[in-house]
Formats: sequence, C-alpha cells, structure tokens
Amino acid sequence: MGVSEKKQAIVAELKEQLASAKGVVLTGYKGLTVAQDTELRRELREAGVSYHVVKNTMLRLAAKEAGVEGLDEHLEGTTAFAFSTEDAVAPAKVICGFIKKNKLEDTEVLTVKAGMVEGKVIGLDDIKALASLPSREELIAKLLGSMNAPISNTVNVLQGVIRNAVYVLDAVRAQKESA
Repeated sequence: MGVSEKKQAIVAELKEQLASAKGVVLTGYKGLTVAQDTELRRELREAGVSYHVVKNTMLRLAAKEAGVEGLDEHLEGTTAFAFSTEDAVAPAKVICGFIKKNKLEDTEVLTVKAGMVEGKVIGLDDIKALASLPSREELIAKLLGSMNAPISNTVNVLQGVIRNAVYVLDAVRAQKESA
C-alpha cells in the first residue's frame, strides 16, 4: 500500500523540521483541556517554539528518513511535537515549566515522552536537566557581569586615589588659610 502525496508532503515537512531543529520535545496529552492547550500553545509561540499534534506513523517515517534513531519506542499514544530552530533549551523549558505551573506532574495529562538536542535523542531526565539550565541570555548576562566586575573595581580604586588626593589638597588649603 503506497503513501498518498499528501502524506508524503507531511512526512517531508516533518523530516525538514527534525533536521533543522536545535531542540525537540515529544509530549503525550490525555485530557488536556482546551484552555490549557491554548495557554501552552501561547507560551510556546512566545518562546519561538513551534508545536503541533502529529501522527506517530508520520513522525516515525520522517525520523527514519532524517536518520534519527531512538524515537520509535516513544511513539505510542497521543503525540505532540514541539521544536525550535533557534534555541535548543526553549521547548524543554516551556513544557516542563507549564507542567510544573499547572501541577500536571502526577496527573499524566501532559507528559514528556522524549526529546532531541542537536540531532541526539535524549530521555526524560535529560529533558528536565535541560529545562533547569539558565537561558542563553541569562548566561551571557552572567558572563558580561563577571567580566565587568574587575573593570568596575579598578575604576573605583582609581577614583579613590583621586578623591584622597583632593582631600589632602583641601586639607593643605584649609591649613594655609587658617595660618
């Protein structure tokens, strides 16, 4: 039985998304309300993450064509596909944050199945570790702050020397005026 052209187009699009994605998270959703789904999609969109429901067979074919191994065992039940071509951490951070914020850890309404970073399939523990990392912007800010600290200290020391010289000159002036 052949695959229709429409399905081939979907598989090709999924293959392209898998190949270009820096970060991917596969989720299972059972009983997620429309309001929760809408909120999750909004948060993902704001973070620059694409999110859509996929058929397991289509994703399995796309992964095989893209040369991604290790996803097959996670493709059972309902599957949604979140990916980002810009930030490898964003999908994991938003989804894990959403699960925690809405207290969905134990209810299995929204579950993380597996993920992929830079073409390598990772498990649930790795996704949670990835989600706990600071964002790229936070890391850059910390680096710049630590680079700026020695410069600020040097400026303060130099200002102290100048300030002390002014105090000494002022004291000398005051002494000569009183004498």
